Amino acid sequence: MHDLLLQIVSRYAEAVAPPEGVAHTPIPGLTVIRCAAPTGLDYAISRPLACLVLQGSKRVTQGTATFDFSAGDSLLITADVPTVSQITEASADTPYYSLVMDLDPALIAELMVEMKAEVATARLPVHVEPTDHEVADAALRLMRLLDRPTALPVLHAQFVRELHYWLLSGTHGAAIRQLGWPDSHAQRVTRAVALLRAEFSQPLPIERLAAVAGMSPSSFYEHFRAITSLSPLQFQKQLRLIEARRLMTAEGSSASGAAFAVGYESVQQFTREYRRLFGLPPGKDSERVRASA
Repeated sequence: MHDLLLQIVSRYAEAVAPPEGVAHTPIPGLTVIRCAAPTGLDYAISRPLACLVLQGSKRVTQGTATFDFSAGDSLLITADVPTVSQITEASADTPYYSLVMDLDPALIAELMVEMKAEVATARLPVHVEPTDHEVADAALRLMRLLDRPTALPVLHAQFVRELHYWLLSGTHGAAIRQLGWPDSHAQRVTRAVALLRAEFSQPLPIERLAAVAGMSPSSFYEHFRAITSLSPLQFQKQLRLIEARRLMTAEGSSASGAAFAVGYESVQQFTREYRRLFGLPPGKDSERVRASA
């Protein structure tokens, strides 16, 4: 099963993956990752997802916890949390391959009702477990649809649903149930995170975020930090800095241009906070990233 899924994923990646190795498929939320060499550190605020590693190895750090995983393992992220990731094992002869599926909270909620599943005790937002056979089988049939363009629009939704079902009923099930509970603290915080992602360059008072989440400001702050490991202000700051880094490395923006584009009013403050997160001032860091690419 694993070898056949690897063959299909590698064939698809070789055909369509751009130089950076991220190939978005026609199936919403499904992405193929290919990398032919170990990478530097990648900073992101990850969305809820399941990542099935098929070849090579990767390391992900979230807060003080570090996870190393390789072929046959699945990484599950169940909240919008800051992560630092790095592909640690890959080469031109044996590239790193993984299949990433964004988790759909609405679909999880629907399945939980049908499965009569109870909400589990809250767990840490990042987990690594061996990939369940049923999950790999569902992923295989989903990837096979890419070779059947006439069947793809008719069948992909039910195959995505099946993949979510096996994730929910397998080893990762307890970890993702919070995503499907409509009035859970995780779902309320998710509504505020959506606003932060959409308007990160604008001032966002905590009172507005708390209102979106349907909580008092003090309760919202407590639950937001418990779920994401950051305060709302720190979360917004990381969104700004990550986008500024992308503007400089991918689009050639200057440090000052990127700073103002993401909402900073002071280049000096931007430089201080950028260096604190990425370890180098903006100019040197963007030069290093471009050179390594």
